[in-house]
Amino acid sequence: MKSHVTFSKQQRHGIFLLITIIVVLQAVYFYLRFSEPEIPVDSEVLVALEREMDSLKQIEMASRIPKRYPVNPNYIDDYRGALFGMSNEEIDRLLAFRKTGKWINSVAEFQVVTKVSDSLLETIKPYLKFPEWTKNKKTVFSSPEKNKTYAQKADLNTATAEALQRVNGIGPVFSERIIKYRNSFVGGFIADIQLTDVYGLTPESISNINKMFTVKTPRAVTKLNINTASLEQLVTAQHIDYDLAHRIIEQRILREGFKTWEEIKKVKGFPADKIEIIQLYLQIE
Repeated sequence: MKSHVTFSKQQRHGIFLLITIIVVLQAVYFYLRFSEPEIPVDSEVLVALEREMDSLKQIEMASRIPKRYPVNPNYIDDYRGALFGMSNEEIDRLLAFRKTGKWINSVAEFQVVTKVSDSLLETIKPYLKFPEWTKNKKTVFSSPEKNKTYAQKADLNTATAEALQRVNGIGPVFSERIIKYRNSFVGGFIADIQLTDVYGLTPESISNINKMFTVKTPRAVTKLNINTASLEQLVTAQHIDYDLAHRIIEQRILREGFKTWEEIKKVKGFPADKIEIIQLYLQIE
């Protein structure tokens, strides 16, 4: 037992040296750990970087917000109303008012109908766009398109863009589009129903146009007998191409002639929603 716990003088010196080395290494580690040199920082550069980061964050947040575009308040729906910050009740008041057939023609009328707050009105006012004719209009809550007699209506085939823009819902884009489509036919429109082929026009807009305009000088067209018309003659009618003309002739032969338009509607690919326009060119005899 004594041989295991008794050390010689040299062994004791060695143990003491080992302990000394351990203590010195611990002291050096402690000193180096807690006395790291400070890195010099340029405070002005740091502040500039922080501001730049904040600016980039704001730009990113702004890009996620849906954009607002000018709109006629008479055509604001649930989605657009929500973008403007309107409550469901305010949007419902506007929609209920429009269902009565009346129109909003000024910012003041918009607030009266919707009951939006003054602060919200100031926010969305720059985005409310009204037709040009409303700038001089004094009548409140009335529609400019009153039903007129045939004699009182203007000729749609000679109407100018400025005249068409007096119709509620028809601006420069739609008025020019109507005239361009009308002029694509030598002689203009045959009937009012051809307005349905103008891209983007809603049934409501067409109804408003028909209250003030009608075709008084229709283009002269000789109706063809669909039971005897040739392929080349059939394709002269709007909405009938060569493929449809072939199918019409095939069915005409199988049926030994068409007797009603209901039979013609059953031809594959026949545009039933355009039948009133097709009837301007074709007839059953």
